[in-house]
Amino acid sequence: MKTNMNQLGRYAVLLLGSIFMAYPILGLLGNALKPNEEFASGKLLPSEIRWENFVDGWHAIPGFTFGTFFYNSFFISVLSVIGTVASSAIVAFGFARLKFPLKSLWFAILMLTLMLPTQVTLVPQYILFKNFNWIGTSLPLIVPHYLAVSPFFVFLIVQFIRGIPRDLDESAKIDGCSVPGIAFRIILPLCTPALITSAIFSFIWTWDDFLAQLLYLTDTSKYTVPLALRLFLDNSSAVTWGPMYAMALLSVIPCFVIFMSSQKYFVEGIATTGIKG
Repeated sequence: MKTNMNQLGRYAVLLLGSIFMAYPILGLLGNALKPNEEFASGKLLPSEIRWENFVDGWHAIPGFTFGTFFYNSFFISVLSVIGTVASSAIVAFGFARLKFPLKSLWFAILMLTLMLPTQVTLVPQYILFKNFNWIGTSLPLIVPHYLAVSPFFVFLIVQFIRGIPRDLDESAKIDGCSVPGIAFRIILPLCTPALITSAIFSFIWTWDDFLAQLLYLTDTSKYTVPLALRLFLDNSSAVTWGPMYAMALLSVIPCFVIFMSSQKYFVEGIATTGIKG
């Protein structure tokens, strides 16, 4: 009886936590379906469901549909994910398996950059990209990801590789496998959970990024979804809240679908990171 009561208490706590976590999404859904005049009431659920908010929001920006902004976001996010995962995996393999002078020092410096605020590097980065004539293009948002500029992902994959027995490396060497062969045929395929975890984080962070996109994208045709949502507040003094929330709700769906479809690998990648063999 006591065990059943304990389980019931756990389920009750989990249910309350789920409701608490789901409340922002439910609020977003309710706002996406509200008439514009009901936003001052503060009610969670609309008295009248307006599916037209999605149509109005999709065509709210003059001269563009939200399909353009979704395409731009997908283009930048997908290319950034490819660059982040590929470059981070190669650098992580080097730190985890190769021997080279001052390896510990370089790894420590890499980890120290985790504590460097992004705002500190904004000005020098902007000057650099301006000298490259990249301002107004998506290149500043994509190219750096191919240079392993995210120490978090390098650290994540390094810790995962350290949990793979070195006996696999030695066996591969005996069979005549080269270092690139060990990396691409043995180690990195075993790192699939960590690589997918890195891809999920990279996609979500790039998709939701606002500051960098605001800084480097100057043409409306190249705007991403976060920048397009801001245009609802700039078009007129009377904000159409319903269509704006409808597009905000649609912008959440790609991240939600990617996370849920890869949840198995995500949990495995986080759970096994840091376990040394």
